[in-house]
Amino acid sequence: MTRSYRFPDDFIWGAATSAYQIEGSPLADGAGPSIWQRFAHTPGMMANDDHGDIACDHYRRYQDDVQLMRALGLQSYRFSVAWARVLPEGTGRINQKGVDFYSRLVDALLENGIEPNATLFHWDLPAALDDRGGWLNRDSAHWFAEYASVMFKALDDRVRRWSTINEPWVVTDGGYLLGKLAPGHRSKYEAPIAAHNLMRASGAAIEAYRATGRHEIGVVFNIEPKYPASKKPEDIAATQRAHAYMNEQFADPALLGSYPPELKEIFGEAWPDFPADDFRLTNQAVDFVGINYYTRSVVKHDDEGYPCRASRVRQANVTHTETDWEVYEQGLADTLMWFKQRYGDLPLYITENGAAFYDPPVAEGDVVDDPLRITYLRKHLRVLHQSIEAGVNVKGYYAWSLLDNLEWSLGFAKRFGLYHVDYATQKRTPKASAKFYAKVIETNGEGLGG
Repeated sequence: MTRSYRFPDDFIWGAATSAYQIEGSPLADGAGPSIWQRFAHTPGMMANDDHGDIACDHYRRYQDDVQLMRALGLQSYRFSVAWARVLPEGTGRINQKGVDFYSRLVDALLENGIEPNATLFHWDLPAALDDRGGWLNRDSAHWFAEYASVMFKALDDRVRRWSTINEPWVVTDGGYLLGKLAPGHRSKYEAPIAAHNLMRASGAAIEAYRATGRHEIGVVFNIEPKYPASKKPEDIAATQRAHAYMNEQFADPALLGSYPPELKEIFGEAWPDFPADDFRLTNQAVDFVGINYYTRSVVKHDDEGYPCRASRVRQANVTHTETDWEVYEQGLADTLMWFKQRYGDLPLYITENGAAFYDPPVAEGDVVDDPLRITYLRKHLRVLHQSIEAGVNVKGYYAWSLLDNLEWSLGFAKRFGLYHVDYATQKRTPKASAKFYAKVIETNGEGLGG
């Protein structure tokens, strides 16, 4: 007998993107530069000197891309707003042409029966605010709330689901500790300050939404479960440090109003004493939490492993993606159950899940074959169904990504899309995974049984 993978009738099927990765035209119609536009044009920071000046040209082709979503049968589309399109200086003057772009996008989605899901910040801080200290400035929480309020006023009549910050861990680890992502800082002293202000900003935006908003708002965390490489006490301790650093550092202040104790050990003298009243701001009631899941890490103690005295042990004889991430679907189930046990029965959305595998730069034929991506999606969606059966309150799933796009500092070499993009011509070609996902949506999961 074939197992049924039918999802709940109100389950939401979607796909996700982010502004800088797909839009292009970053300075069009009065927009201001972002830290990513600045970073991408700094020599040596991007693979192959790639940048987002054109990307997928979505700013001009959004109507065609909405038709791709419709062809998939998407019920929802998760996108991010480029802050500097709306407020070129980050605060103050509103650029109405920037607001109008997102208004047109939302209208196009609704006209095609697709629910808009808006993320306010997916890493592209206005450069003008970075010049004022960026996330190191405590005023950043107020800047963000001001920007969020502009978007709520413009779109909350049509957007029913908002997220504040996407993956704050990536912003701080890559942008302030290791320097591999914008704004390119390398400081153990800066990272916890930036992290704290990101969570204050998220809380301030939620607080602003409660004053005027009519629907739902939450926050999005990337969770990567950690597993000890052995039963040695030092490996178990290293695993807990890595877990606290990546997973609890952001979810705890948002959902529990505190930090895990391991952070003081990790950062040492670089760990600040934050004002107690700050946690009133970080710990705002959310309507949902978004979880981005891609892979796991197996961890061992390593005195040279920065900053947690831990390092990843690459697993042999298993599939790895083009980004060298292990395909480990059980990690999604473990993540969801851990999240429920630690933070309670919150409504959850899988806001990103997907894989980069090799696809040719130029598509041949009408469909690009990508069997490894199909296998990845099938495995993770089956595990997700089992997690819902086990009592985890998951309300929807967003595949990453709708389109091949600019994979940040890795440039255009890593392809996550359901649709192939020929960057020279901007031609979109469906991959076999798009056909597979469309069938899953059409059958509300029954297509996973084949």
